Amino acid sequence: MLPDRDRLRRRAAQPRLVALHRALGRLRSTIGVMNTGAHPDDEHNEMLATLRHQHGVRIIVACSTRGEGGQNILGPERQGPLGIMRSREMEEAARAIDADIAWLGHGPDDPVHDFGFSKSGPDTLGRWGEDRTIERLVRAYRQFRPDIVIPTFLDVPGQHGHHRAMTEAAERALALAADPAYITEGFTPWRVAKYYLPAWSGGDNGYYDDEVRPPPMTTEVIANDSDPVTGMSFGRLGEVSRAYHASQNMGFWRHPAQTRWPLHLVGSSAESSVFDGLPTRLADLGDHPALAEADAAIGTAIAAFPHAQPLIAALAKARRALTAASATIAPEHAHRLTRKLREIDAALSLAAGIDISAAFTSPSLTPGNSVDLVVEAETGLAGALTISPRAHPAISAPAAITLENGRTTLAIAAGADAPIGNPFHPDWQSLGGNGLLSLEVTAHIGGEDISFSLDTEEPLAIDPAHALSVGPSALIIPKGATNSQYVAIKGAKPSALTLPPVPGLAITPTDTGLTLTPAENLAPGRHSLPICIDGQQAYALTPIAYPHIGRTRFVRPQALDILALDLALPKTRIGYIGGGADNVGLWLERIGADVTLLDADAFSGDLARFDTIVVGIFAFGTRPDLAAATARLHAFVSAGGHLVTLYHRPADGWQPQTTPPLPLTIGSPSLRWRVTNPAAPVTMIAPDHPLFAGPNRITAADFESWDKERGLYFASSWDSAYTPLLSMSDAGEAPLTGSLLSAKIGDGRHTHTSLVLHHQMDKLVSGAFRLMANLLQSA
Repeated sequence: MLPDRDRLRRRAAQPRLVALHRALGRLRSTIGVMNTGAHPDDEHNEMLATLRHQHGVRIIVACSTRGEGGQNILGPERQGPLGIMRSREMEEAARAIDADIAWLGHGPDDPVHDFGFSKSGPDTLGRWGEDRTIERLVRAYRQFRPDIVIPTFLDVPGQHGHHRAMTEAAERALALAADPAYITEGFTPWRVAKYYLPAWSGGDNGYYDDEVRPPPMTTEVIANDSDPVTGMSFGRLGEVSRAYHASQNMGFWRHPAQTRWPLHLVGSSAESSVFDGLPTRLADLGDHPALAEADAAIGTAIAAFPHAQPLIAALAKARRALTAASATIAPEHAHRLTRKLREIDAALSLAAGIDISAAFTSPSLTPGNSVDLVVEAETGLAGALTISPRAHPAISAPAAITLENGRTTLAIAAGADAPIGNPFHPDWQSLGGNGLLSLEVTAHIGGEDISFSLDTEEPLAIDPAHALSVGPSALIIPKGATNSQYVAIKGAKPSALTLPPVPGLAITPTDTGLTLTPAENLAPGRHSLPICIDGQQAYALTPIAYPHIGRTRFVRPQALDILALDLALPKTRIGYIGGGADNVGLWLERIGADVTLLDADAFSGDLARFDTIVVGIFAFGTRPDLAAATARLHAFVSAGGHLVTLYHRPADGWQPQTTPPLPLTIGSPSLRWRVTNPAAPVTMIAPDHPLFAGPNRITAADFESWDKERGLYFASSWDSAYTPLLSMSDAGEAPLTGSLLSAKIGDGRHTHTSLVLHHQMDKLVSGAFRLMANLLQSA
């Protein structure tokens, strides 16, 4: 359960009258629009906010991945934890514009995942599984039944391969979704009426570089007004939604806000509106006079806002009219009527002042155990409420809830075999009913029996019985080392742990952890040792908590990783300036480097005590103290120090003329200045350069088994003092030589690398540690 102050702040941020106005706004249209994209934050929030709040359209965002391959400016979450974080960001962004979400991918272990940047749509579909991706999108079309589909990006050269793949899949899924011969269990065929492409370029943002001009505009979405309950423009409401993608540095105050979005209708010509030819009103669904009566009653209800009694009477009349007309509705419109009745019920519950909260005493439930769910309700103008939990099959809950004085506490139990997993749910519904457990509420209002769904205050998670903390979770053992290393264990007695044997490695439990002693015959390479407790798999649980998304977690099977490699370290004193976006400082400590992690206070001291200073990724953008101290860093270099800067984006406070000691420009758009194939051939331009010569001799073998990509944000131009050391490219492209540059400056040296060494070290790639060790050498 959230702390009281957090609960109060959350409730204050959700005024009932605003929620009621939003609920009434849903009733003005029977149209559904789906916006397709590849990552959380690909959706076009401003346009979607206009369609939803100006026109009452139902909005669905179809997203292929969880964004787990991206960056994170807020904290250390990467890969799986970042996928959880960005999924929650997407849900909150959707909540802000009242949108639903259809997820195609289900996390890093699913084939459809964010594997990193790609320049090719076909390559992306090949890695995701072409048939699989299209089949999942067909299911999304058939489940949500949109009238209009709009991809965010064009399928053109110069665009992100994930974006191109999703746009290709969106178009190819259209015919299959309408084909009765194409079977998707549980869903019937659906024909999307209109398919639009953006009539604007996706290459004006510094990241992409669309090579083909956008198609001509056939119509446009225009924001004509502002939101009456907040006073904000619809474009600004979209930016409010976009701001929830905070890990991606999204959400900006734009003045003036955008008001026009040009679109191209595929296979047709100019039209006055995207809604031309579509059934926008209930009366368009058939000839029954009750449909027009329902439209009129909804209009009366909207006009009655915020007065509860006339509003309830009008909504009840609309509900009765729809019920009367239901038997005459054509099958292709049945979903619209079902949806509209649910929307009316949601509006009635708000108009009647029904206020229900459902909070777990702990959002964590382990197999074979239970937690309490506290339900509090105010019935408002409604009669008695009936509240029924709706739970995952592995969770048991009472069939119905009995309230005493508006409150009750009930036990929610998980079966002994309840599956442990991550909250990568297949969809998210704006009308509620999300997660492993939600509530279904029925009430009698205005003479009508209504029902609506309610989500719990925090989602329930089934957590492992054995959540084990291992620190460090990975050990680096240089070739020939025989000294013991210690691993601390929390969550279980070390003597209860079992790990598979590794020749050349002795594992001895102590009172608080494990002692690992290698022998000289320990085989080089990575050894991943799964950890069991009393014969059961142990798990690692990573808590994730941020104000904009609340609390959640990522869980994975726990293992101890060991990397045995041929590694030598220079005898240098190193200062590491982290930007909060990598683990390089941690890895330097683990390999035994003489490193000092420099926070603002430590960095303000004398830099002459260091031989080498390493600046982490993005640090010039996230560390104001660093950005203000470039003159000190330049003086450090001139006096004989070695400054190593890891990759930065142009927007990360990198000023080409003043940030580095000598001019060095980072390439833009980034798509043109990166190598996405992690196995791309690497040519060593200067193989005998000191940075390659020792203390580890760097060869082509050090670039084997890399993960995700070679590097990004390569330098595009630099002062003649810099020597390019590597050349590489993706297939069919000209070689890039800006991935590793080094220059003698005064008595010191500056080295800049755009290689993703931080990611490779996280993945325990031997060559990355060896190259990083060489970069630590003195000038």
